[in-house]
Amino acid sequence: MRDLKLGISPCPNDTFVFHDAVHHNNGTRPDFDLQFADIAELNQHALDGTHDVVKISAALYPDVAPTYALLRAGGALGHGVGPLLVANRERVDLEGARVAIPGETTTAALLFRAFSEGRATPVPVRYDRIMSAVAGGEFDAGVIIHESRFTYQDHGLSLVTDLGTWWEQRHGLAIPLGVVAAKRSLGTQVHAALNASVRASVQAAQHRPAASEAWVAAHAQELSPEVRQQHIDLYVNAFSEDVGASGEAALKALWHHGRPDATSWQDLPVFLTP
Repeated sequence: MRDLKLGISPCPNDTFVFHDAVHHNNGTRPDFDLQFADIAELNQHALDGTHDVVKISAALYPDVAPTYALLRAGGALGHGVGPLLVANRERVDLEGARVAIPGETTTAALLFRAFSEGRATPVPVRYDRIMSAVAGGEFDAGVIIHESRFTYQDHGLSLVTDLGTWWEQRHGLAIPLGVVAAKRSLGTQVHAALNASVRASVQAAQHRPAASEAWVAAHAQELSPEVRQQHIDLYVNAFSEDVGASGEAALKALWHHGRPDATSWQDLPVFLTP
């Protein structure tokens, strides 16, 4: 198989999950031409169709469904994993507030818009700048993701709302954050190999976590080993190995909620492998 252009974020859960797939090819797996990018940039790559395989926000999928379908492995779904709304104080009046969000097309952006019901003005900001921007008074509040959920208090910020908990209480489902998309044009043989490779990579990471430790640390925004491990423990779970029936239900609920007008994904097979 030719080299496939793969895009993932440098966050610990992505590097942990993909370490074995990228570094240990036994001759039967796809080879990857790896590129790192922020999740908002990865979403744009998917919209542009520039990557063969790319980690994207779950909320984006209806927009790219004609070009991409999803692997069953490698995603980020779970309970208690959602984005957090934080501010310099515990209570914030959202009416007219300027709130930093990590990109227009992210799941975090979708959840915040649903929660705020149009009262606030969301402003896209690169995710790793949001805490300092809110702490510095540039914004009234911010929606944080990734490692930030473990370190926001170090910046003097307070939790306003856990948007993941808000979602789970309303829908009784896991919160879907990220999914791995692969081009439909790659064909069924490559699709099957991709899903098997990523699933095996998740299993290898869980069985031999020390093997990926240096690579994870080299790319992480957060230097603390404890925070990196918390990040992995939270975002890499049974859904990462296979989305399962409950994960599928959670994804479809998110798409229906966030994009009730989008029909493209409903007319196409969503997952590449059975």
